[in-house]
Amino acid sequence: MAKSAATAASSLVQTLRRYIKKPWEITGPCAHPEYLESVPKATEYRIRCPATIDEEAIVPTADPENVYNILYHARDQRRNRPPVRRYVWKKEDVVQMMSEKKTFEESDFPRVYLTTTVEEDENARGGGYE
Repeated sequence: MAKSAATAASSLVQTLRRYIKKPWEITGPCAHPEYLESVPKATEYRIRCPATIDEEAIVPTADPENVYNILYHARDQRRNRPPVRRYVWKKEDVVQMMSEKKTFEESDFPRVYLTTTVEEDENARGGGYE
C-alpha cells in the first residue's frame, strides 16, 4: 500500500510539473521555444571523449625520395651555411701583413651619387610651394 501511494504521489507531482511553470519560464527569453539552458546535461555535454579514436589514420606510402621532408632542421637554411673558417695567426704573420698594408685610394670606393650642389630658385613665389 505504501508503495502504491508513493508512485501515485510521484505521478501527481510529474503531472503538476508539466502544467505549472516557473515564473521566468512564462515570459522573457526563457519562454521562447528555441531557448537553451546555459548548462547542458551531462549526457549532452561531451558525447565522445577527445582521446577516443574513431577511425585509424590513413598514412600514404610512397617512394622515400618523393616524400616531402617535414623535419625543421633539414629545411632550416641558417644551418646550411659552410663552416666558419678560423685562423690562428702568429706574431710574425701579423707583422708581415701590417708591413704589406697599403693606404686606401679614392678610386677604391664607388663614386658618390650626388656630385653637384643644388641651386634653389630664390625668385619663386612662396619659396616654390605655390
